[in-house]
Amino acid sequence: MTDPARADLGRIGEEAALARYIDLGYLLVARNWRCRLGELDLVVSHGDGDLIVFCEVKCRRGRSFGEPFEAVHHAKRRKLRDLAQAFLQAAPTRARSVRFDVASVTVDGMGRPSVHVFEDAF
Repeated sequence: MTDPARADLGRIGEEAALARYIDLGYLLVARNWRCRLGELDLVVSHGDGDLIVFCEVKCRRGRSFGEPFEAVHHAKRRKLRDLAQAFLQAAPTRARSVRFDVASVTVDGMGRPSVHVFEDAF
């Protein structure tokens, strides 16, 4: 897949995951937040900001290479924890708790995304 096609697929996945969170009453805090360590796909909050959720979005066209969430392996989880710590240091919040989710998005042949969010994935 070419880089522009991959970027488009990534945007579709992030939009679908964000829409799911918004439908559930979450608020967007940050999207594609970057620092020297890497990038956080979505950071959302719930309630009065007591809960901050760091969501890694994985999106694929179909399942021939496995489920998208399977790409979030041990090293990626460690990196996401480090990124979350950097985010919290750079943008202090009132959050009492944090959670790490994985949004597994598949896009069918018609371009329709299907989203499954694994809450508290790690």
